[in-house]
Amino acid sequence: MTLFILAAGMGSRYGGLKQLDPMTDSGNFIIDFSVYDAIRAGFDKVVFLIKRENLDLFRSTIGHRIEKRVSVSYLFQELSDLPAGCEPVPGRVKPWGTGHALLCAKQAVSEPFAVINADDFYGRDTFVQLARHLSSVDCKAAPAHHCMVGFRLSNTLTENGSVSRGECEVDANGMLLRVTERPKITKTGDGAAMQTPNGDWVPISPDTTVSMNCWGFTPAIFGDLEEGFRTFYRANVADLSKCEYYLPSAVQEQMDKGLCDVKVYPTASVWQGVTYPDDKPRVKEAIASLIRAGEYPASLWEA
Repeated sequence: MTLFILAAGMGSRYGGLKQLDPMTDSGNFIIDFSVYDAIRAGFDKVVFLIKRENLDLFRSTIGHRIEKRVSVSYLFQELSDLPAGCEPVPGRVKPWGTGHALLCAKQAVSEPFAVINADDFYGRDTFVQLARHLSSVDCKAAPAHHCMVGFRLSNTLTENGSVSRGECEVDANGMLLRVTERPKITKTGDGAAMQTPNGDWVPISPDTTVSMNCWGFTPAIFGDLEEGFRTFYRANVADLSKCEYYLPSAVQEQMDKGLCDVKVYPTASVWQGVTYPDDKPRVKEAIASLIRAGEYPASLWEA
């Protein structure tokens, strides 16, 4: 099984390359813990999607640490790497979004695989759930049987500002019906609130299942993503300078067309992330607490 890690983000709100910001006294990054947990769960390949200019930095840090334990490769999200029928857009600087980022793995991944963000701490249970699904999934099934790990909203919020989350509607059998992007959710004294399109703030249950961009796919996703990107491209042809092709929206479109279904595996794990600089002390202490409890060794790759 392959772990595909999205690590090409800009970190604009954080103010730097947060994927490689140490979160422990021994110098481990959040990404170290994800790879460590994935290896324990049975993943044997790691593919990093990064910016080309960061290749040497990734190789000399996280790559150097893990290459003796798991197969490691690197891919780049190039603006010109588009499906047939889509032309590069002169002057565009912004990446094409997470749906396009996943398409970059088409030539490198040919087995069931998981997708995560490099700067999110998901917890050990997340990778156990992903591995259990991916190790038994039928890659030839139609519709394709994908999965995602669903987090409790209250376990994903920060005290330091609003966050974007995918609100998930799940049926009685644990199948995803719809994921709706909520661009602004904030923690409140008695729970959480989200901003509506007209600017009003309304309560949202802290028990809401949300997507943290933690997915499990079969390779069937690539052909469907290509066709979906072409549709997205044609729909935005009047202005292709900044629009983005988001993975949750792409998966929703495929579900609506009957091309796939998505099993949601709930987890009680507490997500940790550094959306804002002030999040770092909280994340460091949360990880230190897990180390003190024996969940992880003090130095991951020397254990």
